[in-house]
Amino acid sequence: MIWTISDLHLSSVNPKPMDVFGSRWKDHPQRIAALWRDRVRPDDWVLIAGDISWAMRLNEALPDLAWIDALPGRKVMIKGNHDYWWDRVGPLRPHLPPSITALEADAVDIGEAIICGTRGWITPETAGFVDGKDTRIYNRELGRLDRALTAAQSLARADRPLIVMLHYPPFVNRQPSEFARCITAAGAQACIYGHLHRPNDWAGAVQGRVDGVFYQLTSCDYLGFGPVAVRGLALSNECPSGV
Repeated sequence: MIWTISDLHLSSVNPKPMDVFGSRWKDHPQRIAALWRDRVRPDDWVLIAGDISWAMRLNEALPDLAWIDALPGRKVMIKGNHDYWWDRVGPLRPHLPPSITALEADAVDIGEAIICGTRGWITPETAGFVDGKDTRIYNRELGRLDRALTAAQSLARADRPLIVMLHYPPFVNRQPSEFARCITAAGAQACIYGHLHRPNDWAGAVQGRVDGVFYQLTSCDYLGFGPVAVRGLALSNECPSGV
């Protein structure tokens, strides 16, 4: 099984209770852990699409990474916009616990699928996009996605799907952004993303198959604080409960 969840927003070292953002977040780490242990087996995979820890520095994030490591399954994660502790992936990797793989502009072969990803960013079509500041980051993230997709294609085989991980949604006002167009051109089968936390945003989120790619929102509060199966794959990835 390949599962997914994002926006864990953990804070072991400097606690930041998430219920300030709504009562649905009360005791959310305990709820995530309970559902995770109920659903995920040791040989499963869990894709975590960013906003992992509120920590500002890597040493402060290590207890949160250890918490994730202690949960069942093997994990692949990307950076979110609040992961300030994650600077560059190269120096980060030696500090990762055994069950965690970090991706940034690259790809990994997990056997059942090829996984690639990067954070993404808001796009020029997005309200609040600032020329100059946001343009630089946007172009950098497009370049990272291109490198991630190139790395994935070098690993690809016809019998294994390509899953793309982004933190930011690749649509604006339900229209494909340049991120989505790149994902389609690469022949990806599925794309998971997070970042959205308001019910109004959930209602407008693009999900399901678009131009051959199955899109899936994975913010943990949207999911009810438990990992769910990655959808849209040409392999058996359905759990008995249909989660």
